[in-house]
Amino acid sequence: MTTPLSPDGPRVLADIALEIDPAEVLRFQGYKKGRDIPGPDVLALFDEALALGGRLMEPRAVVRWVAVRRRAPDGLEAGGVTLTIPAIGESWGKVEHVAACVCTIGDALERRVAELWEARELPLAAMLDSVGSGAVESLAEYVNDLLCQEGLARGLRVTNRISPGYGGWDVSQQTELFRLCAGDPVGVALNAARFMTPVKSISLLAGAGRAARVDHYFSQCARCWMRDCAYRRAPARRTVHR
Repeated sequence: MTTPLSPDGPRVLADIALEIDPAEVLRFQGYKKGRDIPGPDVLALFDEALALGGRLMEPRAVVRWVAVRRRAPDGLEAGGVTLTIPAIGESWGKVEHVAACVCTIGDALERRVAELWEARELPLAAMLDSVGSGAVESLAEYVNDLLCQEGLARGLRVTNRISPGYGGWDVSQQTELFRLCAGDPVGVALNAARFMTPVKSISLLAGAGRAARVDHYFSQCARCWMRDCAYRRAPARRTVHR
């Protein structure tokens, strides 16, 4: 018998201390892990951008759990919203709940990037932008870890995150995800083209259930901080928690 996930409305996560993966930032710079080795000048620029970004970022997220009312091979219904996600039935299996979330680091970093571009300080502008991209990815991983903790405490397996616009999930579904969990509480808006502002924002969806499929999610395990997880499939390499 499982304890139901919270039926309350959206909740805001703030005061989040993120550990940003340097390899993720350098990937946004075009470096291939295990093949390209950045020189001392690049690493010094990274350190400068990381310190600057740390003063500008305000990591926040809004999360909402809702019960799944109907499952189908290519979609599910939850919270009065129909989500069309190709092959989700095969990928996730029998999920009983979904968590919708909007994450952001705010707009101060991207405003500083624009100022640096205007001042023609191009290397720092580009590196700071990559730091912001790496930070919001780490924030999404952080939230996914939290969802795993909440699910496991209730005897539920939690899937990896997916986002509109990635894989086969059409970006037009961003509107439906925002119906489940609006970004307003953390200052994220959705425009007519379904793009979020601030730009350094990620929306995501994860599923949870007693029989949910988690056996094919290896990257999540490699970055997950939960020491005693019964579903771990790969050893942890690093954490997004500081």
